[in-house]
Amino acid sequence: MSDKNHLYLVDGSAYIFRAYHRLPPLTNPQGTPVGAVYGYTTMLWKLAEDLDKAVGPTHLAVILDKASHSFRNDIYDQYKANRPPAPEDLVPQFPLIRDATRAFSLPCIEEEGLEADDIIASYARAAALQGWDVTIVSSDKDLMQLVSEGGNGTGAIDMLDTMKNQRIGREEVIEKFGVGPELVGDVLALMGDSADNIPGIFGVGPKTATKLIQEHGNLTAALDSAEAMKTSKLKERLIEHRADAEMSRILVTLKEDAPLPQPLEEFRLDGVPKEPLAAFLQDHGFTSLLRRLDAGNGSPSRSTDLNPAKQDNAGADAAPQGNRQDMPEMPAVDRDAYECVQTLDRLEHWVARALAARLVAVDTETSALDAISADLVGISLALGPNDACYIPLAHGGTDMFAEKPDQVELAAAIAALKPLLESDAVLKIGQNIKYDINVLARHGIAVAPVDDTMIISFDLDAGRSEDGIGGGHGMDELAQRHLGHSCLSFKDVCGTGKKQIPFGEVPLEKATHYAAEDADVTWRLHRLLRPRLAIEGGTRVYEQVDRPLIGVVAAMEREGIKVDRAALARLSEQFATTTARIETEIHEIAGQAFTIGSPKQLGDILFDKLGYKGGRKGKSGQYSTDQAILERLAGEGAPIANKVLEYRQLTKLKSTYTDALQDKINRDTGRVHTSYSLVGAQTGRLSSTDPNLQNIPIRTEIGREIRKAFVPEAGNVLLAADYSQIELRLAAHMADVDTLKEAFAAGEDIHSRTAREMYGEVTRDTRAQAKTINFAILYGISRWGLAGRLGVEADEAQAMIDRYFERFPGIQRYIVHTLEQVRERGYSETLFGRKTWFPRINSKNQAERQGSERAAINAPIQGTSADIIKRAMARMMPALHDAGLAPKDGSGVRMLLQVHDELVFELPEGDVAAAAPVIERVMAEAALPSVILDVPLGIEIGTGDSWDAAH
Repeated sequence: MSDKNHLYLVDGSAYIFRAYHRLPPLTNPQGTPVGAVYGYTTMLWKLAEDLDKAVGPTHLAVILDKASHSFRNDIYDQYKANRPPAPEDLVPQFPLIRDATRAFSLPCIEEEGLEADDIIASYARAAALQGWDVTIVSSDKDLMQLVSEGGNGTGAIDMLDTMKNQRIGREEVIEKFGVGPELVGDVLALMGDSADNIPGIFGVGPKTATKLIQEHGNLTAALDSAEAMKTSKLKERLIEHRADAEMSRILVTLKEDAPLPQPLEEFRLDGVPKEPLAAFLQDHGFTSLLRRLDAGNGSPSRSTDLNPAKQDNAGADAAPQGNRQDMPEMPAVDRDAYECVQTLDRLEHWVARALAARLVAVDTETSALDAISADLVGISLALGPNDACYIPLAHGGTDMFAEKPDQVELAAAIAALKPLLESDAVLKIGQNIKYDINVLARHGIAVAPVDDTMIISFDLDAGRSEDGIGGGHGMDELAQRHLGHSCLSFKDVCGTGKKQIPFGEVPLEKATHYAAEDADVTWRLHRLLRPRLAIEGGTRVYEQVDRPLIGVVAAMEREGIKVDRAALARLSEQFATTTARIETEIHEIAGQAFTIGSPKQLGDILFDKLGYKGGRKGKSGQYSTDQAILERLAGEGAPIANKVLEYRQLTKLKSTYTDALQDKINRDTGRVHTSYSLVGAQTGRLSSTDPNLQNIPIRTEIGREIRKAFVPEAGNVLLAADYSQIELRLAAHMADVDTLKEAFAAGEDIHSRTAREMYGEVTRDTRAQAKTINFAILYGISRWGLAGRLGVEADEAQAMIDRYFERFPGIQRYIVHTLEQVRERGYSETLFGRKTWFPRINSKNQAERQGSERAAINAPIQGTSADIIKRAMARMMPALHDAGLAPKDGSGVRMLLQVHDELVFELPEGDVAAAAPVIERVMAEAALPSVILDVPLGIEIGTGDSWDAAH
């Protein structure tokens, strides 16, 4: 260690809130909430260990906020006014956190009237002037004003971001702000801070603020320059809001000369005595931490095992780096340890063990991927690492004379397994267990309760992976990512191509290795991932939104929906006739026949033969002919482009729906059974595949014709219940836009209200423009994107965006605040706590960064919308059951489809009057009691003899 004094100042207030939001509610033996206290203690412990591994400090102090009021509130009474009060269960933990700091025998500094940042600034400057080096343990951008390289007898000041394990010096500050630390305050004064309610200059974001300071050198010069600027919105804003910027500069300035409550020398580190730390841990029941302390011979040190996955009680230091976690101590996968269960006695032995274990991983092997039609071939169970078995049920050749191995008779196996798989006392774990639920349901087994490792992974790591480019949630990917294990693949055991055999013909030894491994790996993943939900704040969305939906969606898939085969056949024939006519018209315009579906031939026709401008060749040497190119050409008056777009739409609808849906009709049920994925969309929306029923056009006549083919059984009707403008309603709530909230509360047409606010009048054109802008803004659209949608110049589109933000400033505050949070934390969050990660949000690649920014703006809104409709779905059938409307003997109300913001039901016509109010109430109240919205959720309900008629 260097002889030079090195002071570490820990921003304890930031630690407190990080700990609170990352840990579940915990109480000590006295019944006091201590979740944040436990997290704070483990984080402080981990910091001590990390510093011990590096060149540690000679002096250290933890700085806390004393109270919410500071001298800044006397300057500006709205300072931090929009911050909600501390959660009720956090308030009693504040004094305990101070006790925790002192239990480490560390100074705990706080002062009335000063914020923690001011105390940190005063100590940092005082120490640097004495020649000490200073490290501020924080990622707070305000504190970056203090960063200094030192020299001439003064020490250097840097920062340590423990979340990213990154040092922040002068170069890192310049990279973030575009200016040195001495000018950061000027940039902050221009851009403001929505979190602290510092006004800044309305409409000036980080890029503009940086550019102004770079060009003019400081805040005063930048403001003075406004008079000489050309007429623009920026000029108006700089002049009109100059006083706000000047006041903001005062608010962001850190007080660096406050009296020091304790002398610097009292911060010297002399180790952490076992007492009083041991007594503190004992008092609050932190037994696993107490064991760590004993193992470390009295102080947290580099020898102390801080891997929470190896402790009885996981601590807050378990936040993942990337999304890999250290493994709990488990043996390597040993496929030879698995048992092939071929007798009823051995099966009953495994069932008895599973009932005693209260937790079992389950996986099914089938003859096909479609759970509604596949035959059950075998079942695997796992009770621990390498403690797994495979129960073959339908192995052997399909020929009646083929030799079949010894195996438990299917009916006997189902009878033995049913009590286990239906027991409320045993948790069944699966990887995409919805599939297994549907397979086993066809054998009379209602599997419950369940956990799903695929969904747990999604709720923890949607969009995130170690390499920063996302990552799937399939078992093979999770096993490789988290366990470092490569699973046997299906082709390893069944082969590929013409040599592929059905799984039922795989020799039992090889089948056991493959099938039991799936259950074993699923058990291991559950052991690893499930504790992270509590540690990383995923419990709420998993338990309140996604987990209750597993069985609901499985039931919807089994229900399916009836389609009119004859109507589809007629549409296919009609589409074929129309596409043949359009093909002829395209060839006539081109002056020759060519393959319209060939991008190369089409590009040569458009740009070489017909001479249209703007053709771009890719690396392959052929022209791009994607949708955007064709729409641009159509907008410029190219008739062939319109024809090709129409041709493409018809051929796609024909192949994807009118032809394919006929092949998807189940021969046993006579219905189409889509498959829903709970992890298919990063924001949490359900996705539909095989067939995809969510991409049928809604507003086109062709789409309506396809929807007419979806029909009820005789005597029934279809009912469609649709959330009306739910994303705009959520935006009004989340961005706190009074004008929009008032409009929704009054039942106004929101697009007309927007048109009136923006244009002063409501006409067909202004309402249409307002509708486009309403939705486009929420998707983070650029000026060029909006210009393309509205058919105007980019400058005009920018003027519309500016006008929109002027009329609805809360929307811009929401966007700025959301992006600030995502850039800092790496993820967005819905009102229900669903995290969506954006690893490219700070990318130096402009396209990657801007794409992430657009997605990040919309993710909290679209994700909250998805969470709400999921909650409605989970509550729907119990509510209908309570109303006496549940399915029974082929009658009652059945929920069939979820498409975007819409739920589709089938029910007897006589039940509509009773069912509609129940459905509307459940959907309208779906957010409660977890989230209380400032706007009502509007529900539109329709019924009819087809999906189109109901919608």
